Amino acid sequence: MRVLLVGSGGREHALALGLVGDPAVTELIAAPGNPGIAAVADLRDVDAADPASVAALAVEVGADLVVIGPEAPLVNGVADAVRAKGIPAFGPSAEAARLEGSKTFAKDVMTAADVPTARAYTCTDAESVGRALDEFGPPYVVKNDGLAAGKGVVVTTDRAAAEEHAQECGRVVIEEYLAGPEVSLFVVTDGEAALPLLPAQDFKRVGDDDTGPNTGGMGAYAPLPWAPAGLVDEVMRDVVHPTLTELRRRGTPFAGLLYVGLAITTAGPRVIEFNARFGDPETQVVLALLETPLAGLLHAAATGTLAEHPPLRWRDAAAVTVVVAAEGYPAAPRTGDVITGADRAGVIHAGTRRDADGTLRSAGGRVLCGTATGPDLAAARDAAYDLVRGIELAGSHHRTDIAAAAVDGRIDIPA
Repeated sequence: MRVLLVGSGGREHALALGLVGDPAVTELIAAPGNPGIAAVADLRDVDAADPASVAALAVEVGADLVVIGPEAPLVNGVADAVRAKGIPAFGPSAEAARLEGSKTFAKDVMTAADVPTARAYTCTDAESVGRALDEFGPPYVVKNDGLAAGKGVVVTTDRAAAEEHAQECGRVVIEEYLAGPEVSLFVVTDGEAALPLLPAQDFKRVGDDDTGPNTGGMGAYAPLPWAPAGLVDEVMRDVVHPTLTELRRRGTPFAGLLYVGLAITTAGPRVIEFNARFGDPETQVVLALLETPLAGLLHAAATGTLAEHPPLRWRDAAAVTVVVAAEGYPAAPRTGDVITGADRAGVIHAGTRRDADGTLRSAGGRVLCGTATGPDLAAARDAAYDLVRGIELAGSHHRTDIAAAAVDGRIDIPA
């Protein structure tokens, strides 16, 4: 199987490692890729968000499967353009990807499907923003209605900060705060059948103890030793299948990766958000534990044959990833700094570039991820931080508490 992987971040590097580990994959082409992906794939230059360019490349390389990593290409219709060429694509249509592209659309779908989620209002002016903030009270949750690269959500007790974010975004969804530990659940689906992957937990705040602004994610771990029994079955029954049914009813079936972001509240699991693709950095830990060949799984979803796919197999282990971020991230990350110590197994490239002379440099806010597995969460955590300590990047920073509460048994599950 010749596979074309679209994207250039840490999620795509993790996907690339999973895809080349599938014996069915004879060639992996990545576009545009990154220096880490270059070690396992043939890189091609392409505008990943341009449907015509990606579809043309898929035809040129004779792809048997196109895997689309980031959200912007999906929302722009890259999967539609590839499928129009008769090539299987893993990723939802532009219409179905509105689950991530528009928070309002996602809320409308959840309401119609009776999916448990927070009450919310879409607001476009200061008056409606004020009314919504008054009704829900602090902590205030203000979400950019459109794509914002993982940084469009503000959760704050500062009323002025909430109002400022709403004004900057223009169109926002303001919703009630959901208290409880968060869970990320990936679900592979062909629009009808659906297979859940292992639940994971990521860390959105930039600083230890969940302080500072939201980011695209500073680390993650899996599995979740504290997760309530039956959590995945409950979410599949009450969230995933009703959502897929509603999208089919609307004539826009969702085929690809449905990301369900959850809060485990006193009333049970509640949906915080949907995404239309693998989450970053949770992908790094979930795929590190997947024994089932990845390309075959994604191809089954892309060709409508997921119901015939055998049950998923998982390693009896744990995985942790820790993000190394550039100085100034997330507000104004500095780029162009020299990186050493990154060319080791387990180091995932997220925002890097390589000079003609081979020098590796930072090229984004989240630069690298130290990703490791171990027989248990404590061992995986130690190994991940060993990787991070071996990376040298001037001014870089990382959280020191990824998975610490889970290892220590300090996560409170609402009764």
